[in-house]
Amino acid sequence: MDDAGAAFAGLVDLAPAAAFIRDCQGRYLWANHAYAHLYGAVPEELVGKCIEDFDAPAEAVQFRALDQEILTRGTPVRHTLDYRRPDGSAGRAVGHRFPVRGNARTCVAGIYVDVTDQLRAMVQWQEAEDNLQALRDHSGLPCALLSANGRVVEASAAAAELFRIGLPDLVGRRAHTLLAPDPGLDRLHRRWNGLIARRTRRLETSAVLVDAQGRQRRAELHLTTVGHSAARARHVWAVVTHLSLAHDAHPSLTAAQIRILSLLAAGSSNGDIASSLKLSRQTVDYHLSRLRDVLGAATRPALVARAYVLGILAPRAWPPRSATAAHPLSTA
Repeated sequence: MDDAGAAFAGLVDLAPAAAFIRDCQGRYLWANHAYAHLYGAVPEELVGKCIEDFDAPAEAVQFRALDQEILTRGTPVRHTLDYRRPDGSAGRAVGHRFPVRGNARTCVAGIYVDVTDQLRAMVQWQEAEDNLQALRDHSGLPCALLSANGRVVEASAAAAELFRIGLPDLVGRRAHTLLAPDPGLDRLHRRWNGLIARRTRRLETSAVLVDAQGRQRRAELHLTTVGHSAARARHVWAVVTHLSLAHDAHPSLTAAQIRILSLLAAGSSNGDIASSLKLSRQTVDYHLSRLRDVLGAATRPALVARAYVLGILAPRAWPPRSATAAHPLSTA
């Protein structure tokens, strides 16, 4: 092997890229371990052998023609190589072949990088994207892709319908403009920051959403970060899984009022509620009267029903509890 070939071989001998040098007769003068591995061999088994000793006849003809083109033109050629891996699976490598001159002869050198795994990952990523788009567009669930600073990047038609605005107007909006004032906002903001900082990958929470007409709904949200590479999450998918009945804004309820509603929903009498919360019977009666006015419910059963359909009480919890409680068994 001439000086130029020896310099190339010394450079890439231990490189992960597959490299070889062949003479004008198609005989291997040198190959590194990565190239020999493509054929399930070691370099010593290739040197002195010809293309036809390792490649199928049709491929050998193609490779000889490519070598001849490089020798004739004297310029590099970018090439994609499809081959059969030692385990029998199909593989693909991309690289360049180029002339190597020295000592009055010209040989063909090549260097390739196996991209099989990258291509498979790209296919899987595309399939995941397609599945996600199908979920967004056809599931009927209100969902949106949010940036780390809370801006809507993508959204489903169902999400636009939920907020009673056009989809083009929803995309680009800041998420906080879609939330009604609520005592739980500070906690939601803290949990969002933990999600973006990757202290957790997903969370279930609730928030009060407000549409373009000012009507409110309590929603259960599933938030999931997208991707793994960055120290901070760049995007979050938000999916609405449960919605309360749309209603006009009403005064926020106190913790005591929500506790009274949960005990009422569990079947407690006024006396039981007073004993449980260590309140006077008159105080409980006052709170129930106030709740009937605020929620527009004339009877105790109607009061419980309104508490559920307005999203004040969690719809899938027993004993009854606040929809904003942090723990399934919480009564706060």
